[in-house]
Amino acid sequence: MAAPKDPRPCSIADTLALVGEKYSLLVLREVCLGNGRFDQLVRNIGAPRDVLATRLRRLVEADILTKRLYSERPQRFEYRPTPAGLELEPVLLTLMAWGDRHIRQDDDRPMVVEHSCHHELIPVVTCAACGEAVSHEDLTARPQSPGWTVTGRTAA
Repeated sequence: MAAPKDPRPCSIADTLALVGEKYSLLVLREVCLGNGRFDQLVRNIGAPRDVLATRLRRLVEADILTKRLYSERPQRFEYRPTPAGLELEPVLLTLMAWGDRHIRQDDDRPMVVEHSCHHELIPVVTCAACGEAVSHEDLTARPQSPGWTVTGRTAA
């Protein structure tokens, strides 16, 4: 079956177009951990060098990462998250927590993140207005794109 000509306008799809390739979020993971040099990224992610270079270039162009010269001879750069890149860190943390719960067993977690309060971080999505934890039952989607409802495109 062919894909629809005009799929639903969606910020998730737009974001995945930037960071949805296999290695993009892993690059961001490493950069947020402070490992922004190319050789560190190759070693810690396991991506082929040419693929990694392409992902880095795209993330810099999208203003998710910034590139900083740390050696002139030979010319070498390190990558750091921009404010937009840091805003993706909660996505990484919730993906990690989901993977720990649903893919790995609790005693087989490769990393634990500790909050500044010295407790293990358990990420929770909360409402900025009321501070309550968000659950599926509490949500109501309100499409803002003309011609779309929650169930799909309206009849023309």
